[in-house]
Amino acid sequence: MRYGWFIFPLLLCNLSWGQMNHPKASPFARIEQEIGLSKITVEYSRPSAKGRTLFGNQPNGAPGLVPYGRIWRVGANESTKITFSTNVIIGDNSLEKGTYALYAFPNENKWEIVFHKNLTHWGDGRKNYDPNEDVLRIALVPTEVKDFQESFLISFDDINHNETFMNWNWGTTQISIPIHFDTKAIMKLQIADKLSNPPSAQTYYEIARYYQEQNIHTNEAKEYVERAIELGGDTYYFHRVRSLILADLKMFDEAITAAKISMKLAEKEGKDEFVRLNQDNIAYWKALSITKQ
Repeated sequence: MRYGWFIFPLLLCNLSWGQMNHPKASPFARIEQEIGLSKITVEYSRPSAKGRTLFGNQPNGAPGLVPYGRIWRVGANESTKITFSTNVIIGDNSLEKGTYALYAFPNENKWEIVFHKNLTHWGDGRKNYDPNEDVLRIALVPTEVKDFQESFLISFDDINHNETFMNWNWGTTQISIPIHFDTKAIMKLQIADKLSNPPSAQTYYEIARYYQEQNIHTNEAKEYVERAIELGGDTYYFHRVRSLILADLKMFDEAITAAKISMKLAEKEGKDEFVRLNQDNIAYWKALSITKQ
């Protein structure tokens, strides 16, 4: 107890000089989105509107939170970072895979979106920002949406194997950035590599399914799925894909037969969803077969 008077001041000193971890006004967010065989990662902070004028000028003429014509970090705190796992096309412009800082120059009727190679700036870089370090700039028209977005949001929508839109929403303002990956070229290389070795039944099936989903190389897809069945035996998903390919080739009677096989196999494994899918396809193809006759 005799040392208590000495320990207590030390504790106070540590509390006084230690840095407190407190909640952030603009919390950090990290999102990942797969597009085909590629991945996009975005790291940013999310400021909130809190009743403030966001873009342009306030009603009294004073600048809003993000004045027109001035660089914006696309969020808060550190500069927003975006990473592409493979080469990408932004609008009509090619961009190499890698990590970039995202900036924007908002205006009332047009925004300039910037992919910048210098990742060291805090926020917008202020006087250290150098436009010569821009890798890509594109111009986009902002749109006004009905639903008010309180906290700044970056999201991805309209996703398929090859492309998506990266949406920025804050207040009633939305920016949509078209992003495209050449997934077909990536798949072509992968398929060639897989076929150069003795392929398994699963390999043949996956190639056939990809071709069917993309509506390409339909005759080759038929050969591959039939090879999968020869090597791997009867499965509901092998015959399911074969039925879809046969229907794509307008061979509706054969497609119905394949779907019935798939349905019976799915029933045995308790795959109710695939039972229903096959039933729907059989009914649809029967109607098409009658029309064809």
